[in-house]
Amino acid sequence: MIKMSTKGRYGTRLMLQLAHHYDDKEAAVILRRVAEDEDISIRYLEQIIIPLKVSKLVKSIRGAGGGYTLARPPAEIKVSEILHALEGSCCLVECVEDGDFCSRMPYCATFEIWNKASQILKSYFDNLTLEDIVEIDRKKRKARSK
Repeated sequence: MIKMSTKGRYGTRLMLQLAHHYDDKEAAVILRRVAEDEDISIRYLEQIIIPLKVSKLVKSIRGAGGGYTLARPPAEIKVSEILHALEGSCCLVECVEDGDFCSRMPYCATFEIWNKASQILKSYFDNLTLEDIVEIDRKKRKARSK
């Protein structure tokens, strides 16, 4: 089974929390609050936030009322950007991204399967924005409160 690491999953949840507070320009989100809300270790979130900052997906605000905010509106952040910052390439197997990885590529039938599946997955994440996830979350919260 192919699995995404906790870094990608938790990082996406962190970005969702920041997206919920994006329109509240006055308030940056502190990691401790995200850790409590999402039941994720604060130390792990401190590690996850670094590649998100390096990739210019989040920015830090210093001082009183400081914390983290999204660097761009949620509608402008693709899920593929988040996952690339945290997980690296969105390929199912190494040979899809690195043509020199395996000498069997020119005659390997399974390479075609992995290549096509990786393209489908990448396209899905390229077309899904953080705003889309915010909308999904709002619908689930509304359904849960009924």
